[in-house]
Amino acid sequence: MQEGQLRQTYVPHIDGLRAVAVLSVILYHLKASWLPGGFTGVDVFFVISGFVVSASVDRLPAMGGWQGLLRFYARRIRRIVPALVVCLLVTALFSALFIPESWLSETSDKTGRRAFFGLSNWVLASTGNDYFSPRTEFNPYTHTWSLGVEEQFYLLFPLLFLAWSRGGRARLLSVTLFALATFASLGYALRLAGQGGQEIQAFYVTTTRFWQLGAGVLLYQAMTLARQFDVAPQPGRISWRSPLLLLAVAALGYGLWAARPGHSPWPDGLWPVLSTLLLLGLLHGHRGGWTGRALASAPMVWIGKLSYSLYLWHWPVFVLFRWTVGLETPLAGACAVVLVFVLAWLSWRWVEQPLRHGARGPRTNGRWVLLGLAVLVLGAGLQSMLVKQQKHISLSTVSRHPLDWYPYAKGLKKEVPECRVVESSIPVVGGQARLLQRGDCPGGSGASGVLFVAGDSHALVYNELLRRKVVQDGGQVRLYGSGGCALVGMQGWRGANPACEAYTRNVIEDIQATARAGDVLFLPGLRVPRLAEQYQLFDIAQVQADLASPAAVQGRAAEVAAAIAQLRPLAERGVRIVLEAPKPVLPAPPYRCSDAFNRHNPICVNGMQIPRARTEAMRAPVLESLRQVAAALPGASVWDPLPTLCPGEVCQPDAGGRPLYFDGDHLSGYGNRVLLPVFRDHLQRDDQRSSPTHR
Repeated sequence: MQEGQLRQTYVPHIDGLRAVAVLSVILYHLKASWLPGGFTGVDVFFVISGFVVSASVDRLPAMGGWQGLLRFYARRIRRIVPALVVCLLVTALFSALFIPESWLSETSDKTGRRAFFGLSNWVLASTGNDYFSPRTEFNPYTHTWSLGVEEQFYLLFPLLFLAWSRGGRARLLSVTLFALATFASLGYALRLAGQGGQEIQAFYVTTTRFWQLGAGVLLYQAMTLARQFDVAPQPGRISWRSPLLLLAVAALGYGLWAARPGHSPWPDGLWPVLSTLLLLGLLHGHRGGWTGRALASAPMVWIGKLSYSLYLWHWPVFVLFRWTVGLETPLAGACAVVLVFVLAWLSWRWVEQPLRHGARGPRTNGRWVLLGLAVLVLGAGLQSMLVKQQKHISLSTVSRHPLDWYPYAKGLKKEVPECRVVESSIPVVGGQARLLQRGDCPGGSGASGVLFVAGDSHALVYNELLRRKVVQDGGQVRLYGSGGCALVGMQGWRGANPACEAYTRNVIEDIQATARAGDVLFLPGLRVPRLAEQYQLFDIAQVQADLASPAAVQGRAAEVAAAIAQLRPLAERGVRIVLEAPKPVLPAPPYRCSDAFNRHNPICVNGMQIPRARTEAMRAPVLESLRQVAAALPGASVWDPLPTLCPGEVCQPDAGGRPLYFDGDHLSGYGNRVLLPVFRDHLQRDDQRSSPTHR
């Protein structure tokens, strides 16, 4: 049998290896503790892809120049684009239906849009969220990062493989080019692994992953040069290969079990790569033995053939389950897996197969490339259209009523069309700051003082209240905010944060340089521990115990003294300090628990209500500390939003069916509007008390 004929022979153990890779990834994404290193199944895919694409190109009749490039890209487009576009559009539709805009979904739409063009890995690398963070777990397009790596590799592959196709000594040039690129990529991965804080970049980018695909190419080239493909398959015993096969299987199992987050692709990607190379090399032409028979078994081959579609569909299905009914229970997990296999089979049978084996030939290659590019552009356009139409098609109450849920004040322009808020940026080291002031409005300029607002995300979420106040009262608002960095936060006992400490110093210095007598400094913030994050719950009893611990008592006492020393120069200058008393914190995030399809999600198990007595008990020691600060500063006061947000014996997430909160502790747009009158009243009373006539 000739070499070319051998290369066209179907090799079932490669599909078996694909099955191992995709099942590892699916198992890890279903429950990471079941296979802690299962995410390195992608590394196995990369090696296989490099090996198989080399064999696929090499077995075809030589075709140089533009015809060769067009043929290669046409084949890749038929292989990748149809199923990818269908999956991305279906995912975009269901995301629009069920996933509201939030911190958890902040980067999802952009990731999905770039996924059409194989660039999602660079989006994920630039967002600062690693592969193992909550925001990537709730992003239905996260898995497309690996497809982006492969697609970018395929752009380079024919340029480096071109010399190989010419045969003879030119093959050594191709081997040299791939070897240089592979070792350069490996060197870059080693360099980033040795630098702290580069884990995200190292995981996603093509430059640190090329070596894994390149290793597969080099294996194929080495086996070809060694004439391994000239040997007819030998059934029976494998003799000396058996120990090496056992070693390869053990290395693969170790890599899939022991790989650690933050250590990929180097060093923990090394074991999957080496073991895959060994298995591909040792099993070729020697398909006997238990390893070959297991990988070539009918179930493994069937899963391997579906592997691309399984990989495409498993992640968006899992993410949509997380957003709706949850993925934690055995029943939910089983239903999700069944749905994944059904969708994967449908995609393979009706999308992958028909288009993969469509019309071919020199005349059709260019058409396939143009058609593929057009489909990608159209798909990205449709995805953008679905995002823009989300308010009208969504099943989520959050997306259908954005003015109530989000404190963006977008309804203000319609309510007061003759008046607008002028916004500009203020440079502050370590955070962000905005200047808000009223533009040309009927009725004059109003107040002339400045309201300084400084704190964490709870300061930023007062955006709507502050904009409405500017429109009603005039004056200026200088809003400083950085997530997790409250001034007078009363939670310093939970751990030092040097970045926040530096930021708050910069903010105070900026305020001291600009504030004048009669100005107001409002200090909101999260001053009690959360009971619920957007993606996890905390034990209420433990939270209460922590608040009463000796460390918390000592920490608050130290923070009281520090706050008094920090704020006294401003207060003595005549700047009025207003401290926000702790608002109620809820045991579940309302935006994730307010629809019929997500109300029974495990994140909602504690309900969204909390007894007022429990809230009062949680905040009592913090409120006492804030009152000590206010008492020590001339003209300072504590503003308490609790009576307005929680007028009854039970604190509710809404009022009259409209949300007061977005998540477990941040206010909604409607909550901003509810608090605005009482906040204005508090400032006016303070102003009257501090006026000379009142004194």
